[in-house]
Amino acid sequence: MKIVNIHEAKTNLSRLVEEARQGEDFIIAKAGKPMVRVSMISDASPQRLGFLKGERTVPDDFDEMGAESIADAFEGQA
Repeated sequence: MKIVNIHEAKTNLSRLVEEARQGEDFIIAKAGKPMVRVSMISDASPQRLGFLKGERTVPDDFDEMGAESIADAFEGQA
């Protein structure tokens, strides 16, 4: 695993991040002492679709809810 000092990490951050994204972990050191390890996150994209599955329900008549009052409003009977 590659060890880089803080100055080198700041200077070459884009390149180092790209290398980490490709699976090449590295360590950032300060005064020769390892401080942090940088590695790729295995699942970089958060899961959003279906995150409320089972939390909410939609009534079977959802498409018809309020149909009469909407029709009355269009006909000027509201």
